[in-house]
Amino acid sequence: MPLPAGVYRADHVGSFLRPKAILETREKVESQAATAEDLRKVEDEHIATVVREQIENGLQSVTDGEYRRAWFHIDFLQHLAGVEKRGHVASTNVTSHGMTPPRLVVVGKLGHPNAIQVDDFNYVNQQMEAVKASSGASKTVTAKVCIPSPTMVYFRGGRDAIDAHAYPTLEPLFDDIAKAYQAELDDLYAAGCRFVQLDDTNLAYLCDEGMSKEAAQRHGKTPAELTQQCVDIINASISKRPKDMTIGIHLCRGNFRSQWFAQGGYEPVAETLFKGLNVDVYFLEFDDARSGDFSPLRHLPEDKIVVLGVMSSKKAELDDKTEIIKRLKEAAEYCPRGLDQLCLSHQCGFSSTKEGNDLTVEEQWAKVRLEVEIAKEVWGDDLSQ
Repeated sequence: MPLPAGVYRADHVGSFLRPKAILETREKVESQAATAEDLRKVEDEHIATVVREQIENGLQSVTDGEYRRAWFHIDFLQHLAGVEKRGHVASTNVTSHGMTPPRLVVVGKLGHPNAIQVDDFNYVNQQMEAVKASSGASKTVTAKVCIPSPTMVYFRGGRDAIDAHAYPTLEPLFDDIAKAYQAELDDLYAAGCRFVQLDDTNLAYLCDEGMSKEAAQRHGKTPAELTQQCVDIINASISKRPKDMTIGIHLCRGNFRSQWFAQGGYEPVAETLFKGLNVDVYFLEFDDARSGDFSPLRHLPEDKIVVLGVMSSKKAELDDKTEIIKRLKEAAEYCPRGLDQLCLSHQCGFSSTKEGNDLTVEEQWAKVRLEVEIAKEVWGDDLSQ
């Protein structure tokens, strides 16, 4: 069975370390010493570079490195009508840097007044095609768009973060979230995008005992009910996507300056996640013991793929090649079609926020090249098969 379009044996979650020029210009915009147009010009220049670097280092799924974002989710969701950023999320899980994520609130009727990612997709696609043309490369490459999961709109804030006048009950909000995502997917498809990845922390956080209890108290539902609610909202949001648009989901346990937020294996959500969520491919963290063992993969249907994040973007050192291959083979034992249902990646991006993880750009690309090397040894030179 072939891989879904846009999925490759050596894949990645999407973000790369931000160039210093982008960070400096972003700070100038915040202090009103530069304009948003100034920032976009700098972003364009460096996105052209990172597109070329991805292809040169062996990747075939190409993103903008999330260079236009400070946070993987906030910068997208703020473009929805009725959504604002106010304060920070209260949680018992904070980083050693004292950081807690920004808090999103729904202040009015949620809507999708304009396409959010189309211009960004068009630019990446243009740069990708230019690299292909100039290099004469014959291998398939795909421009991938990464956007936050629909659950990121409401889950961390709960009822208190949703305006009661706009939404006396939550079902109409969930309907409006789904309609907004349907519209965004329609816009992206019309622009030529064929692979969208949803980035979701909430299903992963429901695997963490402490965070799961917090969520249950915040929403007044059991963890199992919250898992089903998340799956239902995502399914509604992607329900009208064309058959030739691949949808993936990445489950993230937190990734701020090489530190994670949540821990716990996938077992609490696994059956609902694999059998109930209508996506084509799962990007799952398995880089250390906090992610649990591979046994939840026994619920994986035969027609779905897991991009196994057994390599780490959180540390500068290269992963051990022999150990990574061993772990891939261990995971394959739980999959109905074995290694054929697996691909390889790092557990998360290299820079889920603008700060980035604790490694250098050179170390980042060395890790990518090792990943490609391992994938070719396991599956052969054609990483699209």
